[in-house]
Amino acid sequence: MKYSTSPTPSPSFPRSTSPLPAPANYQPTTASAAVKRYKYLRRLFKFNQMDFEFAAWQMVYLFVAPQKVFRNFNYRKHTKSQFARDDPAFLVLLSVWLFLSSICFALVMGLNWGQVAIFVLFVVFVDFIGAGIIVSTIFWYISNKYLSEGEGDVEWAYAFDVHINAFFPPLSLLHCIQILLFYSLINESGFVSCLVSNSFWLASVVYYMYITFLGYNNLPMIKNARAFLFPVPILVLIYLGTLIANWNLNLTLIQFYIYRVV
Repeated sequence: MKYSTSPTPSPSFPRSTSPLPAPANYQPTTASAAVKRYKYLRRLFKFNQMDFEFAAWQMVYLFVAPQKVFRNFNYRKHTKSQFARDDPAFLVLLSVWLFLSSICFALVMGLNWGQVAIFVLFVVFVDFIGAGIIVSTIFWYISNKYLSEGEGDVEWAYAFDVHINAFFPPLSLLHCIQILLFYSLINESGFVSCLVSNSFWLASVVYYMYITFLGYNNLPMIKNARAFLFPVPILVLIYLGTLIANWNLNLTLIQFYIYRVV
């Protein structure tokens, strides 16, 4: 296959902003958002067509080098004329990871199996899918309404991809790594427990905002992506306030979880 020396321009991706060459026979797709969404949802039930190895690679690099994950989104824009994923493998792996980690977290809290089932349903369908749709829609609206200065609009599906990318590291920190410290340190009422627990929360939320910033900064039409980092100083102040008040966020979350399933 021959490649051209310069990328094929697309309506929403200026030639000057992309370093990646496109195939010479590349043609922009004219599929509507509804068609793309239908194809994506249909592939959720075709596991043999999903690239789980590449999705696992993305999960690892979200911890060690998240910038590399979003480079692939640029390449997809050239080859398939969309930034958003067309392969649901990452969403499937994340859902499995969330399902298993939620079961472990529920068992550590001492819930019975009936309560574990209710807890997992709440976490998956309310905390992950429901909240994810709301957060993605808010960021999608803000980015198109106030941050976009170029040609083209931010795809809602891409906003959701950015959210699930940013959701994975906090999930691993709060649902997995904290479990190892639960009985020995996290589930206590002293200052050290408060410090460790709230530090996990601060790291998780800051990491979420940082990956969100990287995701929107990756788009050529977004010129003020640093706005997603503006809440970080406020978060640090809130973190210091919780330490002064000896307010253990992890214990508060556990109390909320138990109240919701009992």
